[in-house]
Amino acid sequence: MSTKYVYTFGDGKAEGKADMKNLLGGKGANLAEMNLIGVPVPAGFTITTEVCTEYNRQGKDAVVEMIKAQVEAGVIESEKAMNAKFDAKDGSFPLLLSVRSGARVSMPGMMNTVLNLGMNDETVKVVAEKSGNEQFAYDSYRRFIQMYGDVVMGVEAEEGEHCPFETVLDKVKNAKGYASDAEFTVEDLKAIVEDFKAVVRAHAGVDFPTNPWDQLWGAVCAVFDSWNTERAILYRRMEQIPEEWGTAVNVQAMVYGNMGDNSATGVCFSRDAATGEDIFNGEYLINAQGEDVVAGVRTPQEITIEGSKRWAVRGGVSEEDRKANFPSLEEAMPTIYAELDAVQQKLEDHYSDMQDMEFTIQDGKLWMLQTRNGKRTGAAMVKMAVDMLAQGMIDEKTAIMRQEPNKLDELLHPVFETEALSNAVVLSKGLPASPGAATGKIVFSASAAEEWAARGEKVILVRRETSPEDLKGMYAAEGILTERGGMTSHAAVVARGMGKCCISSAAGISVTGKSLTINGREFKEGEFISLNGSTGIVYEGQIATVTPSLDGDFGKLMDLAENNTRMYVRTNADTPADAQTARDFGAKGIGLCRTEHMFFEGDRIWNIREMILADDAAGRKEALAKLLPIQREDFSGILGAMDGLGVTIRLLDPPLHEFTPNDEASQIEMAERSGISLEVIKAKVESLHEINPMLGHRGCRLGNTYPEITEMQARAILQAACDLKLAGKDPKPEIMVPLIGTVKELKMQEGIIRETAAHVFEEKGIEVDYLVGTMIEIPRAALTADEIAEVAEFFSFGTNDLTQMGFGYSRDDAAKFLPIYIEKGLLKNDPFEVLDQDGIGQLVQMGADKGRSTRSDIKLGICGEHGGEPSSVIFCDKVGMDYVSCSPFRVPIARLAAAQAALLHK
Repeated sequence: MSTKYVYTFGDGKAEGKADMKNLLGGKGANLAEMNLIGVPVPAGFTITTEVCTEYNRQGKDAVVEMIKAQVEAGVIESEKAMNAKFDAKDGSFPLLLSVRSGARVSMPGMMNTVLNLGMNDETVKVVAEKSGNEQFAYDSYRRFIQMYGDVVMGVEAEEGEHCPFETVLDKVKNAKGYASDAEFTVEDLKAIVEDFKAVVRAHAGVDFPTNPWDQLWGAVCAVFDSWNTERAILYRRMEQIPEEWGTAVNVQAMVYGNMGDNSATGVCFSRDAATGEDIFNGEYLINAQGEDVVAGVRTPQEITIEGSKRWAVRGGVSEEDRKANFPSLEEAMPTIYAELDAVQQKLEDHYSDMQDMEFTIQDGKLWMLQTRNGKRTGAAMVKMAVDMLAQGMIDEKTAIMRQEPNKLDELLHPVFETEALSNAVVLSKGLPASPGAATGKIVFSASAAEEWAARGEKVILVRRETSPEDLKGMYAAEGILTERGGMTSHAAVVARGMGKCCISSAAGISVTGKSLTINGREFKEGEFISLNGSTGIVYEGQIATVTPSLDGDFGKLMDLAENNTRMYVRTNADTPADAQTARDFGAKGIGLCRTEHMFFEGDRIWNIREMILADDAAGRKEALAKLLPIQREDFSGILGAMDGLGVTIRLLDPPLHEFTPNDEASQIEMAERSGISLEVIKAKVESLHEINPMLGHRGCRLGNTYPEITEMQARAILQAACDLKLAGKDPKPEIMVPLIGTVKELKMQEGIIRETAAHVFEEKGIEVDYLVGTMIEIPRAALTADEIAEVAEFFSFGTNDLTQMGFGYSRDDAAKFLPIYIEKGLLKNDPFEVLDQDGIGQLVQMGADKGRSTRSDIKLGICGEHGGEPSSVIFCDKVGMDYVSCSPFRVPIARLAAAQAALLHK
């Protein structure tokens, strides 16, 4: 039996149904389903997504031959259902067709469409005669030539030029003083048809095709070709839609909204896609075809009276003017409106979700052309789920699984005002490293950011790349823009932790001294720019921002997540303020507190530099003694903010050179402060230089070569915990040793920590429960996790470094080639953004399994940036981790993803 490639629908019957989206695409499956539930749909057929795959593999000729007989049979079925004839030569009413794409998930506007297919010089005369409307016939013909010429024959505007078809239309309108296309006379349209044919001949080098079957195959193949257009590829990459899915092609009988004043076309939604309000809404145009609504050729009108009144208030239109000149469909065609209202409610009830629908009214009869689950904002997504749950339309599981966790970002960060954004000038686009919106004056150093912010200026910190020394400036800035770095660069990671907007690796920018050049244009310190960290776009000047408010629906959704989750969520936080923010978002502890960030506040940097420049252990201890009370105060604030919850504190991790005074001015100041000669300081700084510092003298290697550092930090942590316990609090410190590769490294560090703890408890006269564990971030540690678990009481998987070492990619340099790798299909995702489950994930799985084989109750978590990425969170649940940890503003996203993971793995 031959493979079925074509599925018909029409006249209340269909060969497909809603659950066949993988084969028929979303549009084709829903067209079939609407037929089956009694919704009026023009007849047609769907060519399956499998044909697209074969088209890309075998080419046009082979595929046309493969499906030709089934397509011809599909056309015959449509002719029967619509009582019309395709390629009619016997005077029958002509069957004209629409040819549309339809992937299994919606890709609005990304692929091609052709309407009015089948028109030629003979057909247009029959259509005019049979319909009694010559203007409609020639209007449809000129539309077909324009659309087919563009989509199939490649007639489009040269860069910087006007569309050649639009040039023809504008010429006629200007000559006759018309305001819109609707004013064209029959004679105008006949002349335009001939001019359009000439445009095709001039640009394509061939005459416009007149054979309807040639037209059909040209359109079908053009839709398949559009799967691989630049815009479709980019959209798939953004939405993580697999390339191999392909698109279906939907061939459907045309119905006409441009037959006169009793015809119309429109788009509608069963609920408000922007706010989630349970209100039917949409737009329509009388005497128009579908592309007119989308293209903005004419200003559409509202469908409902309520929507029309709201539109009038926003636009300052009087009620008298509105009713007379901009009536709603509900007022202009009340009977049709009532039918449409009933259909939209029927479809929403059937799919149990908000529907995005397209319709045409032909000569007083309603036809539905499409329905799909509508795209929506983050706020609308939350509200609709909570409302539909309360209305009994869906259950808790559906409400949770329907969410797109990353869309919660829209609710948590400042956003630009919509109207202001529409007029903004785009300067560049980079990696959307940390979401949100920021506007401010350009500054080029952390100190300038602090100084300007202190006097009330809003600033954007612009750097080639950032380092820990920039931390104060990053705190002071509204946003951060860097020339270099990836999604897990220092700037990106720290900005997300702060909830600051950040864009890294922006295209065409160069940062030198106190100058920013963007695509050849120079910007000086003090000039305004604006950043959209959610999209990666850099704008010129100031753009007004607003802070989204979190309403009760958000809290209800988080309660649903809490009731359906197994794995809990911690946060990566280095300050009490960050810890409190995360706790307010529902974090249950801290999964990563980075102690090195604390050393850059105030004058602390000079104490750590004094320790680094010391010649012996005694000198280092003297300098560390100055840091002890400061660190103790830091840890007291963090542990206090997370009272009763676990706090994982990572001991000093970065290489020491990151703390040294590297510029001459800082070296001179260090010499003056310390009494050490400038030459000695320069020599010491030079001696600390490493060829590959990320694999150098850092992490536990520092603590094992300079044990006094570990001793000071352990003492500060445990003294703070004892003081809090004496004050009636319930501190739960977890001391984490970073970057171990062997169990002996961990055992040496554990010995120092345990010995220090014993002294502290004796001094304080009280004991606190604490854990000693490690970060699994070196592949060897994952491979020998069973040995390491003999010492470690918990594992925290540092997947940033594990990815870096597993792939051999420098995370700060990989942005130079990773986009190209993704574009060429060498990688599906940036592995620093989305956990590589097949490779790095296997190291994580192995480390977890081996750790549990030795210590069955070992606590397992993840603290890399993957801890807030939904698909990575789902993987962590599958591995059996106890928690994931992420930056404070990612906590709600991770909580939602953790609930989805629990439901998936039940």
